[in-house]
Amino acid sequence: MKVTYNWLKEFVDFDLAPVELADLLTMLGLEVEGMEHLGGGLDEVVVARVIEKAQHPNADKLSLCKIDAGDGELLSVVCGAQNFSQGATVALARIGAVLPGEFKIKRSKIRGEESFGMLCSEKELGLAEESDGIMLLSDELSLGQPVFEALKLKDTVFEIGLTPNRADCLSVIGIAREIAAKLGRKVKYPVVTPPEDGEPVHSKIKVTIQDSTGCPRYAARYLTGCTIGPSPAWLVNRLQAVGVRSINNAVDVTNLVMLEMGQPLHAFDHARVGGGQIVVRRAEEGEVFVTLDNQERKLTADDLVICDRDKPVALAGVMGGLNSEISNSTTDILLESAFFSPPVIRKTAKRLGLHTESSHRFERGVDFEGVPRALDRAAVLIAHLTGGRMANGQVDACPAPRKPVTITFRPERANELLGLNLSSDRMADLFRSLEFNVIPTANGSFQVCVPSFRVDIEREIDLIEEICRLNGFDQVPATLPVAQVVSERPSPHQTLQRQVRDCLVAAGMNEIVTFSFIGPEAADRLLLPADDPRRNSLALCNPLAQEQSVMRTTLLPGLLETAARNLNFRNLDLRLFELRRIYLPEAGAEMPREPLCCAGLLSGARDEARWCHDAQAVDFFDAKGIVESILGLARINGVRWSAEQPEPFHHPGKSARFCVGDVQLGTVGEIHPVTLQHYGIDYPVYGFEINFEALVRLAGGQRAILPPSRYPDSVRDLALLMERERPVADLLDCVQALRIKELEEVGIFDLYQGERIPAESKSVALRLRYRSSERTLTDDEVQKLHQKVIDAATRNLGATIR
Repeated sequence: MKVTYNWLKEFVDFDLAPVELADLLTMLGLEVEGMEHLGGGLDEVVVARVIEKAQHPNADKLSLCKIDAGDGELLSVVCGAQNFSQGATVALARIGAVLPGEFKIKRSKIRGEESFGMLCSEKELGLAEESDGIMLLSDELSLGQPVFEALKLKDTVFEIGLTPNRADCLSVIGIAREIAAKLGRKVKYPVVTPPEDGEPVHSKIKVTIQDSTGCPRYAARYLTGCTIGPSPAWLVNRLQAVGVRSINNAVDVTNLVMLEMGQPLHAFDHARVGGGQIVVRRAEEGEVFVTLDNQERKLTADDLVICDRDKPVALAGVMGGLNSEISNSTTDILLESAFFSPPVIRKTAKRLGLHTESSHRFERGVDFEGVPRALDRAAVLIAHLTGGRMANGQVDACPAPRKPVTITFRPERANELLGLNLSSDRMADLFRSLEFNVIPTANGSFQVCVPSFRVDIEREIDLIEEICRLNGFDQVPATLPVAQVVSERPSPHQTLQRQVRDCLVAAGMNEIVTFSFIGPEAADRLLLPADDPRRNSLALCNPLAQEQSVMRTTLLPGLLETAARNLNFRNLDLRLFELRRIYLPEAGAEMPREPLCCAGLLSGARDEARWCHDAQAVDFFDAKGIVESILGLARINGVRWSAEQPEPFHHPGKSARFCVGDVQLGTVGEIHPVTLQHYGIDYPVYGFEINFEALVRLAGGQRAILPPSRYPDSVRDLALLMERERPVADLLDCVQALRIKELEEVGIFDLYQGERIPAESKSVALRLRYRSSERTLTDDEVQKLHQKVIDAATRNLGATIR
């Protein structure tokens, strides 16, 4: 937001220097990001008069002039412009003056004639973008006076960085209101008395609002007999000072009032508004509209448009239409002032990439009650500058009136939060200085009625912030907060996370952190079936790239992409793991479920290759061993391994699931060659996934710790033939189910298939260790126990002794 020092002084009296004013505004929360001194450093550009103008003796297109700068000495100046004559009052840049663009005026010789200065144009002085000749001044100005001072153009422009909530300060009056509140002054609002001497406005304009949500208020006035032309110098200079280009007297007034009061307006050529009718409605899907910048816009049903009887004439709150713009032939004007819903305007402007001064204000919220006031202010100025006549009255369609916001305010609460000790009367005065209506109540609190221009005040805490601003941020004492230092122990969940990470690092693995976003094609790369719930990923509304457009439902894609990148750089021995969240959408829930998951990949050599031998490659059992270490760390009992129903991205026959009861803890196995091909990997890779949330729930199982027996053991080996397809785990489960307390240990030491073994069978060799903690077992006792194992295996599994 740009505003000038002199413009502010028109609405509030103050005697602060520009630097002091900048400090005051910044301390009020309106940060002054920059200051520009108009006319600063240009005091050597003075009012002068052409005493003599003659043809340059050596150049046809140059003049040799005698200039009086008010000091009694005539200066010789060479000039190439032809738009002046002898006796004209001009702007002379003396020798030593520095013009905008760091152009320094020096004594020079032009075609053999000396020149002691330069006659300046508006463009050379930074007062216009283009100019046809030198700047001609009024003959009433005093010679020798600095031009900017004589024309009252010396000013200071403040560039203020506003936070989005301070929509009220997107106007000169809004900032003046802040200055007045801080200095205890009154705002001098413009007095507007429309000279309504024309025919009734309702005979010329009819307004229909079809969407009262998008447009709860629309006001209009009608002016006739207008003459469109250039704006007067005071208006042009005022707009140019804040970076707004002059267009014509009618449009310039709408821009002036928008900057002055914060209310965007729009002027239509009434003759081009079909039937004099205004209809505010939503656009039709795919409707095409050409805006003032001569760009064709394709609209959607979410956009709000201003239409006449037949067609759209403006994109509400954003930009007018080319088909109804003011031109030099315009005589009758339909002037619009409205309130549009901020979300509607924000959505349209963002979708079309069309950010204008108008949309900037409507997006943040304008003064609902200021709509008719700004309309009257602009109508009076347009009538004055164009010579037009104003119709009697204004159309003010307001299908959705708004009630003032009233908030209960507790002075003691404000003092408590701010660390101050302000009296209730002081706080009430601060509110009244901001034009808030304050009504004290019996219990010592206030009922504060918020004016309509403060759209940012919604809660008591907002009022407390106003007290802090106006009383001064520098008045808030610097105190340390009272805090109780509490040493909290990590939860079991956090403890197990740390322990699992340490366990994996101890196993030689490296933790990585990948993006939570993956590409939608990841499910296809993992060969997931169509009904797999992991295909139901959450899509991002604004993805940075297609490869990161959905939230991950598994950690494997990130791990495989990392592995592929490392393998491409010949980093072949990989031990990677990640312990992070995945995102699983749930039907009927607004947010997805975000469980922790642990996954890892292994590839390459098991141990570092030495000079004397080649290292062996990792295999399934390396990955399984790491998983078993984690299960042992978590003290989980009753884990059962199964090769049935492998994951689609695992190699069949080289993978397994591990469960406790009906709860699946995870999977481990070799990654399927097709999946590896999808990621451009040519090396065997083994991976595992662990459901960390299930791991936490099942962790902490009790294990009996028994002292070692003092008595000798007895070891028996047992070789059994069993069905080839039956898992060996069934045999171990069968033996464990006997619950023989003297059976201290059972393990497999051999598995054989081949010669002398039926094709449909396999030989499994068990080693069983028997020992009692009470006495030495006899051979007969051991044999009886051993026979129980044989009988159970033959009876339950159909096994036979080899």
